[in-house]
Amino acid sequence: MRALVYESYGGPEVTSLRTVKKPELGAGKVLIRTRAAGLNPVDAMQREGTFKMIDPYEFPKIGGNEVSGIVEAVGPGVHAFAPGDQVIAKVDVNKLGAFAELVVVPARWTAKAPESIELVDAAGLPLVGLTAQQALGPEHLDLQPNERLLITGASGGVGLIAIQLAKLAGAHVTVTASKESEELVRRMGADELIDYKSQSVTEAVENSGKRFDKVFDLVGDDLPELFSVVRKGGEVVSLVGPPTPGSLTEVAQPNRTLLAAIAERVFSFKARGQAAKTGVKFEFFLMHPDGPGLTELVRLIDEGELEVIVDSRYPLEEYADAFERLESRRSKGKVLLEF
Repeated sequence: MRALVYESYGGPEVTSLRTVKKPELGAGKVLIRTRAAGLNPVDAMQREGTFKMIDPYEFPKIGGNEVSGIVEAVGPGVHAFAPGDQVIAKVDVNKLGAFAELVVVPARWTAKAPESIELVDAAGLPLVGLTAQQALGPEHLDLQPNERLLITGASGGVGLIAIQLAKLAGAHVTVTASKESEELVRRMGADELIDYKSQSVTEAVENSGKRFDKVFDLVGDDLPELFSVVRKGGEVVSLVGPPTPGSLTEVAQPNRTLLAAIAERVFSFKARGQAAKTGVKFEFFLMHPDGPGLTELVRLIDEGELEVIVDSRYPLEEYADAFERLESRRSKGKVLLEF
């Protein structure tokens, strides 16, 4: 089968399209023939070796974190899916493998694809949808009705889903984004826009006189500023800040968990101290696969409550252009690879 692999750690030049061995189907798993795979900033980070200290790869490594496709076969013990079903899934963060014509995923991490959108576009839901869902849910920010939420860098895939979920939760949503993205983020439900090119978050809060209850940070540029604009007792959850205790150990290889625990405490020491001084809780987190959570997101899509915004679609052979689009940081929504 064809697959997009990383030949080593590095930039775009280490990625190649090659023929590899088909994955083996085991108990409790489904074999999916890929229709599309979503690209995400974490794909570039994994390729570059950002997490190699706690999760070193053996090369060549098939990349990719999320997939849509058609079930080709099911392993023993799988009853919720059958060959021919259209499905989506977030794959294992350690094994990866979504950039391949055939992907094996635990059935418990898989969901029936939405019926109201194209199967290709559905590949853009698993990672960003689950990330936003978990960040705003009881596990982390526990967003409540009428709370004031700030989402930084909201015009990307995660941010656009987060805006919609936050509005469904009844929150007041302010976002940082460029003026060029204003129409899109407001269509998703944003109540207020801070144009980061012309105004800082601090200036916006000083002008309004209102602090935020919670922040979902997708940028990571200035955590002290975010801590200063949140009320005492509020919370900042970041996808890009320094890892806080407990955030890396779950994804570290078994022989690297102690190293991960040390890294979490060392790297986040300064940020946690700054947050404590302002009376704010700070947390970094990595999402985890979740079939039931994904099924709930699919329900919201089919009921017209949630929309996946697709920036662009590229044939598999044009993977270099797809990664260039992703890493330009100019994409508005998801970049997809079609198989």
